[in-house]
Amino acid sequence: MGICKIEFAKEVRKQIWLAGPLLSVGLLTYSLQVISVMFVGHLGELALSGASMASSFASVTGFNLLMGLASALDTLCGQSFGAERHRMLGVHTQRAMAVVSVVSFFLAIIWANTERILIALHQDHLISQEAGKYALFMIPSIFAFGLYQCLLKFLQTQNIVFPMVTCSGVVALLHVLLCWLLVLKSGLGSRGAALANSISYWANVLLISLYIKFSSSCAKTWTGFSKDGLQKIFAFLKLAVPSALMLCLKVWSFELVVLLSGLLPNPKLETSVLSICLNTFGVLWMIPFGLSAAVSTRVSNELGAGKPEAALLAARVVFILVVIEGLIMGLVMMIIRKSLGQIYSNEKEVVRYVASMMPVLAISSFLDGIQSVLSGFSLR
Repeated sequence: MGICKIEFAKEVRKQIWLAGPLLSVGLLTYSLQVISVMFVGHLGELALSGASMASSFASVTGFNLLMGLASALDTLCGQSFGAERHRMLGVHTQRAMAVVSVVSFFLAIIWANTERILIALHQDHLISQEAGKYALFMIPSIFAFGLYQCLLKFLQTQNIVFPMVTCSGVVALLHVLLCWLLVLKSGLGSRGAALANSISYWANVLLISLYIKFSSSCAKTWTGFSKDGLQKIFAFLKLAVPSALMLCLKVWSFELVVLLSGLLPNPKLETSVLSICLNTFGVLWMIPFGLSAAVSTRVSNELGAGKPEAALLAARVVFILVVIEGLIMGLVMMIIRKSLGQIYSNEKEVVRYVASMMPVLAISSFLDGIQSVLSGFSLR
């Protein structure tokens, strides 16, 4: 029993050591969109509604899909690292980068027609027009986002996490300055926020790429581009597509609510409030997401090393951790429910509406956290 407790405590420390930085990276990356929406929210209700609609549309049609495709690397790179097949980490990552780049091209075409698609879905014409302008300036970000996710997985499965936090933190600070300049000072308005997103995502890619290129910690796993990265694409897709569907089907159910809110009698109010709630949900989701990424790495590494018992222990530990986290965050949400809306909007009606949504959001966040960590090792 003593040995079991010791092993349990060791596993808790390993997952927290991994999940903490991964949580920070997730929050900092997600904060780019949240910061943009915050700046746009002070331009008026229509601007906020348009940016919110565009952000939701971008998540539904692009970001979630690319994140899901890249998550196949949790398994492929994780097991390769556990089996000490170091060169294969670079090959798997290059294969994923090729896939997400091709997919991003088609997603860019969809984003370029955001206004027409939203109008076809019977959304408010003014909001659709504003969302179309916002999405157009976000197109460069779709190419950066997919590459960035692949590079993160490459480092994550090697337990190299703190450099990712540093790079993400630098870019997040840069993003605040960019939003201030491009939204409030340049005259671009909401389009400046979208452009700031694109610049910041590419800055993330650049910084992470430089670290991988010049760091000695990646010398064995990144040996340069290889033709092997363009082979066995279909084998990669067999794992990547289910991984993407698992993530997308869950997240789409939330993001589609924002799109449907545009059909309600007061679309500007409903869209703004739901966007605020889902942005908050997204921030909170980063905690179980960090735990999910941590357990995915732990399970893959242990299975690659031929240790199924250790992988099972990792799964049990993360379940306990996410239940405790969900209860604590639910309590925090209830405490701050009356002041949360003020961060995003000056409209009193919006602030009151957001407060009334918090109990439902707290319950949803708790249940979704459990689902997130379970999916973290279900495909491993």
